[in-house]
Amino acid sequence: MELAKQSGKTSLPGRTSLQDYLRDLLAEADIQVGGDRPWDMQVNNPGVAERIFTEGSLGLGEGYMDGDWEAQALDEFIHRVLRARLHRQVRPARVLLHYLKSRLLNRQTVSRAKEVGERHYDLGNDFYRAMLDSRMTYTCGYWKDADTLEQAQQAKLDLICRKLQLEPGMRVLDIGCGWGSFMSWAAEHYGVECVGVTISREQADLARQMYPDLPLEFRLQDYRDVDETFDRIVSIGMFEHVGNKNYRTYMEVAHRCLKEGGLFLLHTIGKNERAPQSDPWMDRYIFPNGELPSVGQIGDAVDNLFVVEDLHNFGSDYDRTLMAWYRNFEKAWPRFAEDLGERFFRMWRFYLLSCAGAFRARDLQLWQWVLSKGNPEGVYARVT
Repeated sequence: MELAKQSGKTSLPGRTSLQDYLRDLLAEADIQVGGDRPWDMQVNNPGVAERIFTEGSLGLGEGYMDGDWEAQALDEFIHRVLRARLHRQVRPARVLLHYLKSRLLNRQTVSRAKEVGERHYDLGNDFYRAMLDSRMTYTCGYWKDADTLEQAQQAKLDLICRKLQLEPGMRVLDIGCGWGSFMSWAAEHYGVECVGVTISREQADLARQMYPDLPLEFRLQDYRDVDETFDRIVSIGMFEHVGNKNYRTYMEVAHRCLKEGGLFLLHTIGKNERAPQSDPWMDRYIFPNGELPSVGQIGDAVDNLFVVEDLHNFGSDYDRTLMAWYRNFEKAWPRFAEDLGERFFRMWRFYLLSCAGAFRARDLQLWQWVLSKGNPEGVYARVT
C-alpha cells in the first residue's frame, strides 16, 4: 500500500481520506482506531493522520508527545505495528534529509560525541537512580534465571565477567563505563582493576563518589584518545553511539589497547539490516547522532583485527528490562513532574515503551560479541 502519486510526485489525499487510510493500515496489525482494546489507537486530533504520513516515525512520536493520540498499551501498539511491518509502507519525503545526513556525514565526530552525554546521560543522576537498579546499570539485563531487575542486572554483569575469563590482578578497560556498574562488580567479585571512559561528566562524578574504595579510575574522555594496553576490554551499550563511519576506527582503538591473547566483549543493540539512517524521532529527542549496527557492519569492522569467538543474542530480554524501567519511572514520576513537565513524561513513556515493543517484535536485537586478539589456541568455551 503506497501513498497516491500524481504527475510523478508524491501527494497526500484529503484529510478524511488520510484518516480512512490510517484506519485501514492499522487494521493490518489488528489495531482499531477508537477500539476498546489496550493496544487500540485513540485519536484526539484529526490531524494526526496527516502528521504520521508526512513525517513518519517523527510525526508519530511527536503526535504522541503532544497528546494527539493515545494507546493504553503503547508497547503492544508498537509491537503490532512493527510485526506487521507497517513502517515500511510509510516513507515520507520529509525524512529524506535525515537519511542523507546519516549516509553522507560523520555525525559522531569527537566534538559531536559530547552532545549525547549532555542531552541524555546528564539529565540528572537522581532521575536515573529512580529508574534503574542499585548500581544504575543502563543496559539490558539477563533474565534467564532472574525474577527482578536487580537480579537480571547482576546476572548480566557476572555473565560478562565469566565470558571475559577475568582473573585477579587483570587490568580492564571499560569503553562507555556509565556509572561504573560493570567496573564495580568486576572489582568486587573478580579482583581486577578497571579504567572507565565516559563522555558524561555527571556519570563520572557520581561513579567516583559511589566507589571510592575500589581500584577504579573514571575518566571523562573520548574512546579515541585512549592509548595504553589492557588485559581485557569491555564495552556495554556504547557502540550505538559510534556511527558507521567510525566502526573501523573504534575496532582499531580496541585492537591497539588490547594485549596479545586478550579478550574484548562488545555488548550492543543491533538491527536486522545494513542501513545507515537512525530513527528520526529517537535522534531528535533521545539519542542525538545515535545509530544501530547490523551484524554485517560489525563483521566488516573487526575484519583482520579480531577472531570472533562467540556471538550471543538475547534481545528478547530487553523487552522485559525496558518494561521494568518503565514501571520504576512511572512510580517515581511524581518527584520529577513539576520540574520536567507533562510533555517530557509523554516523551519518556514513548521512548521506553516503543523500544520495548520493538524488541518484542524482534525488530531490534541485543548482541554480546566475544572477540580475541592474536592467534588463540584451543576452543573458546561458550558461557551462558
